[in-house]
Amino acid sequence: MSSITFDTLHFANRLKSAGFTDEQAQVITELQLNVIDSTLEQARRDYHLDDVATKRDMKDLETTLKHDIELLRADTRRLIAESKADLTSWIIGAGFLQATLIIGVLLKISHLI
Repeated sequence: MSSITFDTLHFANRLKSAGFTDEQAQVITELQLNVIDSTLEQARRDYHLDDVATKRDMKDLETTLKHDIELLRADTRRLIAESKADLTSWIIGAGFLQATLIIGVLLKISHLI
């Protein structure tokens, strides 16, 4: 939870220099601090300040997303390479099977002649 910086000592000293007693300055300073806290809390409720993203939040999100996208790209490239290798081996296997069948048919035909 964020807060507003409030120099209570400086505020109380200014009140004293304006003619307030120590007790009056202390009470007014405490009241002023309470007003600041309640105003900040009211602003949080009214404007949902806890849900607001900062520039740092957005930059962190951007960095994370860029990293995730690079990982996905690397995985995609790896999967494509594996798929190409699998497909190539299936095509070569099918080619050998076709060649074997053709040779077998040709040998069978040559024995009939």
